[in-house]
Amino acid sequence: MKFSNKAMLITYPDSLGGNLKELDNNLQTKFYKSIGGIHLLPFFPSSGDRGFAPERYDVVDGKFGDWNDIRKLSNDFYLMFDFMINHLSKKSPEFQDFLKKGYNSKFSNMFINWNRFWPSGRPNSNDIDLIYKRKDKAPVQEITLHDGRKTLLWNTFGSEQIDLNIDSSEVKKMLINVLKIFSENGASIVRLDAFAYAIKKIDSNDFFVEPDIWKLLGWINRIATKDQLMILPEIHENYKLVDKVSDHGYFTYDFALPMLVLNAIYSRKSTKLLNWIKSRPMKQFTTLDTHDGIGVVDVKGILSDKEIRTTVDELYKRGSNVKRIYSSAEYNNLDIYQINTTYYSALGENDAAYLLSRVIQVFSPGIPQIYYVGLLAGSNDLKLLESTKEGRNINRHFYTSNEISKEIKRPVVIKLLHLLEFRNSCEAFDLFGYIDFEQEDEKHFSIIRSNKEKSEVAKIVVDLNDYSFELFNNNKIVKL
Repeated sequence: MKFSNKAMLITYPDSLGGNLKELDNNLQTKFYKSIGGIHLLPFFPSSGDRGFAPERYDVVDGKFGDWNDIRKLSNDFYLMFDFMINHLSKKSPEFQDFLKKGYNSKFSNMFINWNRFWPSGRPNSNDIDLIYKRKDKAPVQEITLHDGRKTLLWNTFGSEQIDLNIDSSEVKKMLINVLKIFSENGASIVRLDAFAYAIKKIDSNDFFVEPDIWKLLGWINRIATKDQLMILPEIHENYKLVDKVSDHGYFTYDFALPMLVLNAIYSRKSTKLLNWIKSRPMKQFTTLDTHDGIGVVDVKGILSDKEIRTTVDELYKRGSNVKRIYSSAEYNNLDIYQINTTYYSALGENDAAYLLSRVIQVFSPGIPQIYYVGLLAGSNDLKLLESTKEGRNINRHFYTSNEISKEIKRPVVIKLLHLLEFRNSCEAFDLFGYIDFEQEDEKHFSIIRSNKEKSEVAKIVVDLNDYSFELFNNNKIVKL
């Protein structure tokens, strides 16, 4: 299927059942009307970061299935795949060739030599401080080649994820080939993971470097368009950068919404949230939860520093045994500006508050994405967290098919699935349509969506006092 205006599931290939065949069966039998698309998190051979350290893109990891399983999913759901534009695995054939042959390897220029990048006598402390980092040290790793020589390479994220030189002809060839493979195997959208880190430039912060970023994005978009693909740049940062991408006509993510919804529900004050929703484009994907943590830096400037601190403090109070240490380097957190928790636990596992958060998401501009744990209103998986010492695993529970069959009988999950069915079938959520608001006071408000012709209208009436809401379609009450 090609891209359509229906709710998108975010899932790993082995998280809703143990492999792609089980995923397909569970979606067909349990979630079919609720889900229109799937962001299928990395299913390639990988050496780390739950798939985000890809070794290659031309095959499906055999433990999940094969390309036939992917193409079968694409018959019924529009699909989004990831291209990790910033990095490649140390176990990749290209990097292994570099280890063996050193700078005689034809792939050596795919990776960024730290010392050659900098002018003589640099980097100095100011250079290191200027680099935009998501960890508390310089983004560099010492590599020992097979002949014993050592070299320093740029390394932004985990130790397995070696940064790519986007100017390299070999990297450009790889990107062109990958997009072709994705198109031939059922993708509609390509998510450019960690896109803002892709360009490194002297005397910049090496993050969202302008104007270079626009040249790169335009080039990728032209290639993707030829392959009948849409691109989605992933940028986890201040909303002003995201707005720039939106202004250039691309779909974007709303990563600020999760914290704003938490702030509104915790404080029972809606003005900041509604002002944000009013400002958003229709060409976006909304999130409350993803495979990563809840972003804090995304709302800086939307909420005050005090409001952010208060919201974070309240999250830890309500978050079902979530602790600050779970989002720290001690639990291998790769992003010090994210909080690791499920969204259901962040709301104290309160069914009413959780359903309200999803209703707000559905009525916000754009297309809702819902993470698989969120689809089942999942709680923090402390057992998986402690057994792996990976902070993000608190929100990465593995559901067996039998477990899913039990979870979908819970009232909160039943209502959520009905809500998503309503979102997918109601024409009021037209991406070319309208959004209006009514606010009686901080605790009472309505959001109204209508299609371009205004022949179809959907409305929610919200009471933050008890987290209740009423849902209407053309003035008729809709029961979930």
